[in-house]
Formats: sequence, C-alpha cells, structure tokens
Amino acid sequence: MSDFSFGGQIIKAGQRKRVMIDTASLYDFTTTAIAVEVIRGKEDGPVLFISSGIHGDEINGINIIRRLLHNKNIRKIKGTIIAVPIVNVFGFNTKSRYMPDRRDLNRSFPGSERGSMASQMADTFMQEIVAKSTHGIDLHTAAIHRNNLPQIRGCFDEPLTKELAEAFGVPVMIDSALPDGSLREAAREHKIPILLFEGGEALRFSETVTRIAVKGILNVMKTIGMLPTQSKVKHTTESFHAKDSHWLRAPHSGILQSKIKLGARIMKDQLIGKVSDPFGTHTFEIRAKFSGIVIGMSMIPLLSKGDPVVHIATFEDSVLVKDNLDQYQEDMLSESDTFII
Repeated sequence: MSDFSFGGQIIKAGQRKRVMIDTASLYDFTTTAIAVEVIRGKEDGPVLFISSGIHGDEINGINIIRRLLHNKNIRKIKGTIIAVPIVNVFGFNTKSRYMPDRRDLNRSFPGSERGSMASQMADTFMQEIVAKSTHGIDLHTAAIHRNNLPQIRGCFDEPLTKELAEAFGVPVMIDSALPDGSLREAAREHKIPILLFEGGEALRFSETVTRIAVKGILNVMKTIGMLPTQSKVKHTTESFHAKDSHWLRAPHSGILQSKIKLGARIMKDQLIGKVSDPFGTHTFEIRAKFSGIVIGMSMIPLLSKGDPVVHIATFEDSVLVKDNLDQYQEDMLSESDTFII
C-alpha cells in the first residue's frame, strides 16, 4: 500500500494525522491555516473529502464532522478520509458568510494563486484537497435568518452522483444546477462526484440535522466501498426527487405572521402567511402557487417587498414524501446518544 502525501507530510496506512494548510496572513502578519484531519485505512480505497464552513457562519457541518470522526465505523475504513471542518477560517472567526474581501468563497472556485484572497483560498483547497480526492461531500446550512430542511443537492445527470445521493438516504433530493464558481462546479471539472448536503440554520447546531448527515455520510462510504456492507448504519429511507422548487416572496413590505412550519406539506392556494403594517391595519396574504413540501423558510418576520419567505419543492406524491420525512426525523431523534460529544 503506497504512502499518502498531504500538506508536506507522509500519512502511512492505518495512520491518522492532523495537518495545517497555510492560506494567507492578516494585516499584522498573523498567519492563518485550514486544519485538516487525514485518516487512512489499512487497505487502499477511495479518497473522500468532507468539508464544511465554506460559508463561515454555516457551522453545523463542524458538528457533523466532529461527530463522524468519533464514530466507531471509521476504524474499519478502506482508503482515506480528508476531513475539513472549517474551510473559511476568516468567516468562521467573524461569524460571517464571506471572506474578508467580501467575496463568497463558494463563488470563487477553482480560484487562482494570483487572484483575490477568496480566489487564492479556493485555489489552495483545489490543489491540496480536491485534486487528491476521488469523491466529495460538502456540508452547508441555510443562509443567515433562514432554515433548511435536510436535503441533498447534486447534478443527477451524472449516474454516480445520483446513486450516491440516493444512498445518502434523506427523503428530499434536489437536482440542482451548478452555480458559477462553486466548489461543485470545480469538482465536476476534475470529474470528482460531489454531493452538497443542506440542513439547519447558520450559527446554530441542530441535533436532528447532525444525526441525519452522519448517517448519510456513512451510507455513502458503504456505497463507494470504504466501509463493509455489513456495517451497522441504520435508518436509511427512500429518497424522493423534487420535480422543481421555487421561493414564495413577500408581496409587500411589512411584518410576517407565518402559518406554516419547515417540512410542512402544503396545497395549492393554501395560506402561507400574512404581511401587515405594525398596527395590523393593512394586510397582504401569501398563498402557495403549487402543492409541495416546505424545504426552506425565512426565520425573521421583518420583510421588504420581494424578500424570500418559503422555499417549496414539488413532488409526484407529496403525501408519501411527508410520511417518510416525519418517520425519518422521528427515527433520528429516537437514536441512542452514544456519539454526542
């Protein structure tokens, strides 16, 4: 079994090392680095990178990776895990989505060593991590003041990506186009299948979302041959492909009184909420344009006209999706707390 070179270090079979990858320096010449944990199995196999914190305020992925690294199944792997809990260290330390240059790191890939700070960090991530991997999973939450239902996004015109998305085992799958400058787009250029997991809120931990993601990652590891198929990874569920999704937006500026919850099944023309002035004198209704499942929503009731309010995904059978969704989340919460740290 060949040695694995990473960050100037050699990681041998069966070893587990933490490596710091230099990124940039601050005004006072303080250097910053991305912390990476590399875990090698005793046998060759796939190289899976798992990243979170590309948006610095989306911190639930840190909890997911922390939990995964303490999971007993990790001792059984073939191949290599490259775990990156915090990619955007600048945004993480300032509780911000963005880089210090106000750029979105997930719109800066593949990057350039001669570009902006965001572009340089993207280039480092591509060279040091993506280029050495065979598969990837990128962990996200909703943007600030929003909440996302646990969901998998990917380009399902690629058979392997679709297979891995189904193996992840969450009820909702979104066939999502590749945004320009995104990590997913750059990984695809390198022919590396990558999944994007969305779930929860910025600057918050969610126990349910964490458990769902850890189980999903272990399921993917089984599918690509990193874990034996007899490993006890429970609570897989049927996955449903959304036909489409859309945001309902505020018809008028004002204060929202919401009538629905995340994960709710709604019908066409159902009342979603009302927007009114502070006295409740002038009221504007928001009604669903299609039947579907609420997969994302604003968590702040103060709206300007055109602000997104709820994100609705449509399915062939939303009743079946809702039933599976409720059961799956109930199963996740009823699990043993063995791996809570």
